[in-house]
Amino acid sequence: MSEKIVIENTKIPNTLDSLYKELIDLGIKEGDILLVHSSLSSIGWICGGSQTLIEALLKVVGEKGTLVMPAHSGDWSNPEKWSNPPVPKEWVPIIQKNMPAFNKEITPTRGLGRTAELFRTYKDTLRSDHPLVSFSANGKYAEKIILKHPLDSQFGMNSPLGAMYKLKAKVLLLGVGYDSCTSFHLSEVITGKMSKEKCGTSMLVDGVKQWVWFEDYGCDSDDFNKIGEKFEESTKVHKGKIGNAGCTLFSMKDGVDFAVNWMNVNRFTKNYH
Repeated sequence: MSEKIVIENTKIPNTLDSLYKELIDLGIKEGDILLVHSSLSSIGWICGGSQTLIEALLKVVGEKGTLVMPAHSGDWSNPEKWSNPPVPKEWVPIIQKNMPAFNKEITPTRGLGRTAELFRTYKDTLRSDHPLVSFSANGKYAEKIILKHPLDSQFGMNSPLGAMYKLKAKVLLLGVGYDSCTSFHLSEVITGKMSKEKCGTSMLVDGVKQWVWFEDYGCDSDDFNKIGEKFEESTKVHKGKIGNAGCTLFSMKDGVDFAVNWMNVNRFTKNYH
């Protein structure tokens, strides 16, 4: 969405104070551990853009809380599987040989928007070590959340998602739908019914850049919006607006547990209701 359209769709500029108040009204509390998926343009024009949004989120969770965002870097994945867009087959070995090693300090995010990209650079923000699906966290429990992120547990209980699940985090979908809800990938892992896939990435091994292969569960978000719809029919979630953006706030544990049961009953039996 162009900035011109964003401005035209905004009645009054969003500010730090207005965003802070709306986040509180939505149900976010001081001390919350909050995993945020966001679309900046959906909010409307913000005085200070993504910086202001991050400052408002950090302010509302406070010093006792923790703010978390995905910091995925899909550019470092196996180019054989790239589809948006694909690359010529003859490029694949060249990319695998020449892709720089993942560096959590500088490797950029991909497809997550300006807010997640800026957040990973914020003072005191920590980033997990996974070259493909890292998370960034800032606050009281940041180190505990990002501490473990092994290659073959991208979205499992040994990942930041698992840590947040155990810490009773909340999920905020800010201007985005459940198809952006990374937590449901934890549900896929918990079911144990997803097939394993061969994954690859460029990373440092004993200080030497290498292309590394590993296996982990595949992911499929095609039914996440359906799961979210059914989840809201059975569980209380908080609905509201931040600027123009429709928002959903819910307990991560509630969402993950519901998705596990739904997948077991529906996805893996093809018994869609």
